[in-house]
Amino acid sequence: MYRYDSYDQSIVDARVEEFRDQVQRRLTGALTEDQFKPLRLMNGLYLQLHAYMLRVAIPYGTLSGKQMRKLGEIAAKYDRGYGHFTTRQNLQYNWIKLADAPDILAELATVEMHAIQTSGNCIRNISSDQYAGVSADEVADPRPWAELLRQWSSFHPEFTYLPRKFKICVIASDDDRAAMRLHDIGLKLMSKEGKIGAEVYAGGGMGRTPMVAPLIRDFVQEEEIVSYLEACLRVYNRHGRRDNKYKARIKILVHEIGVEEYKRQVEEEFAHMRTLGLNPPVEELNRIRAFFAPPAYETGLSDAMDRSDPAFALWVDRQVAAHKAPGYAIVNISLKPLTGIPGDASAEQIELVATLAERYSLDELRVTHAQNLVLPHVRKVDLYAIWRELEEAGLAEANLDLITDIIACPGLDYCALANARSIPLAQKIAHRFAAAERQAELGELKLKISGCINACGHHHAGHIGILGVDRKGVENFQLSLGGSGAEDASLGQITGPGFSEDGVVDAIEKVTDLYLAQRESGERFLDTYRRLGMKPFKEAIYG
Repeated sequence: MYRYDSYDQSIVDARVEEFRDQVQRRLTGALTEDQFKPLRLMNGLYLQLHAYMLRVAIPYGTLSGKQMRKLGEIAAKYDRGYGHFTTRQNLQYNWIKLADAPDILAELATVEMHAIQTSGNCIRNISSDQYAGVSADEVADPRPWAELLRQWSSFHPEFTYLPRKFKICVIASDDDRAAMRLHDIGLKLMSKEGKIGAEVYAGGGMGRTPMVAPLIRDFVQEEEIVSYLEACLRVYNRHGRRDNKYKARIKILVHEIGVEEYKRQVEEEFAHMRTLGLNPPVEELNRIRAFFAPPAYETGLSDAMDRSDPAFALWVDRQVAAHKAPGYAIVNISLKPLTGIPGDASAEQIELVATLAERYSLDELRVTHAQNLVLPHVRKVDLYAIWRELEEAGLAEANLDLITDIIACPGLDYCALANARSIPLAQKIAHRFAAAERQAELGELKLKISGCINACGHHHAGHIGILGVDRKGVENFQLSLGGSGAEDASLGQITGPGFSEDGVVDAIEKVTDLYLAQRESGERFLDTYRRLGMKPFKEAIYG
């Protein structure tokens, strides 16, 4: 993984001291809240319903055991003993005191972490595939490009005050595990005539007006990716709406002027970019790429394992994915216990996962956009020992991609923007479908909940999606079906009138019962829905 040099470290340290002074001036009253707000947002500090929330950047979801341990220490020392992993591969602390914020940032800086550009109308945390570098189906490890783009976008003078926040994703596999086409810009690395480059998608996103990003260029050479993205951003920065924040995202621009016109303007700008020499030298990409060289995997390892313990065997079948190196596996750690809060981990659990990463995963772990964790380099001979430790810590739920592997935003329990609570609803759904046999029978079924139209819970991309709305002061929940954030990206369609909290749980049960009754051999829920269409599901719900 990438390691800071003295230049990187000096930037982060300087920002900490700058923010310390700003916080002190706010505490003394020298700065009003209106004056302080843009300054704190530049450092990932939000004012939520009950307290300040700090959002910590985890670039492309990769971190070391030492970094993970520090996140746990901060949770114990400055929060209420837990952290919340988000759909942006970040971590949030929900109970921060303003006076403590500079000290937290200073502690993060000691392990090469920060909260810069986790808020504001700038380029946010670059996201990527949680299996990057270890999956056999990728053309290259996408993280060197993600890191290059992180450095390019950090404090970019032209893109610090964009019309709206901006999100970029980089993947390198036909299997889209990062919802790439639901980003403002998505890059899919590919090989063409023996040369690495990227397909470029622009204009995706969720929120009030969800859209799946169209392809705007089928191949950009790797050495020109930065200048091509610069062209994409320049066109957006020039024409994006600043008079209406609800129409300010690049997806609106691409939709309103049309894909072909946006492509034309980008190509025109790109031709100009090529004359400016803005692409980083090849040596710089190679310098970054060296940090992501494959580790020294052991050879001659056995793939055999003792599956005599049925609980362990179930966990292996559900939570363990294939690794490109013989004798190794990828371990998915569920942060979705049936009685817990999706994405939450206690300080003790964070500490344990840090220890497991150091002991069993070559000191590396990942955060997924589905609010789970990954140990990417595990010897198969160590799987049983890892499972035992996870089980003792309440982290051995075997529900990856099942109906209880719910994505949910913090909702009205924390967020000042929310209209409804996401957490209690997620817990009720998980309780209703708790039986392992029932979850297994339903198979892959991705359920996602957002507490408001901002869609932090990715409800538009759920096979089953739920949106919390306010109906004359009463929490109400809209149900949608047919969304996907994968390579078959699609947006869910609303079934009809909304429901109470208990009513939407009942509606989900009717939907799943119809699926089981109507599915054909080998069909996932999403396949059956696409074959049958909305009508029979709507009849089952409202009939």
